[in-house]
Amino acid sequence: MSSAFGFIGATSLLCSCERNEPPGAGVDASEATSKLALPAPVGSSSEAGCDAASTSCGAAVAPDPGSLPQSGARPSGSGAVFDARVHALWDAIVGDDPERAMVFFFPLGAYRQVKDVADPASDWKHRLVAAYRHDIHTLHARLGEDASRAQLVKLDVPDSRARWIEPGEEWNKIGYFRVFGSRLRYTVEDTEHTFDVKSLISWRGDWYVVHLSAIK
Repeated sequence: MSSAFGFIGATSLLCSCERNEPPGAGVDASEATSKLALPAPVGSSSEAGCDAASTSCGAAVAPDPGSLPQSGARPSGSGAVFDARVHALWDAIVGDDPERAMVFFFPLGAYRQVKDVADPASDWKHRLVAAYRHDIHTLHARLGEDASRAQLVKLDVPDSRARWIEPGEEWNKIGYFRVFGSRLRYTVEDTEHTFDVKSLISWRGDWYVVHLSAIK
């Protein structure tokens, strides 16, 4: 993906850091993810204009992470939030319904902050999201008649190979971690299979998909 992250408005800090290590690289990703929740479902009280902090609206809903600034927290391919997003992707593939997997796709608000182009929202929608949806339909077709019997194992992310991408490297304004070569593992009647997940990038200490089957 053509982008890059760091602390917004803190370019001078990037210059003082070791290459491929973001500002605040010592921040534990678990701290960044511990307060995150999956976005509220369509039709939830928060979307209806209800005050999420009010007792009459139930539990508070975490803000859209894309509306918040980037951090240098190193992401991890584990944890409850990560696992929930992986399951959403798997459900989308099995059910041939890409909308279920949008929770695991790089947020539009974050992409607007990252991408150094005239219309990042259009690039996000017409290039990246379009490819993501196409790839999910293709992976569903690959499952074929096995879709009803396939069982998710996990998404293996080679976290140790993650690299901090400096601003300007990929037509981006701020920095982020990127990792290639993740593998979505699943079984069909005790036989294991895999799908490649081409590229994940980080936002506020969490991994998100930007390219599923290929970089387009």
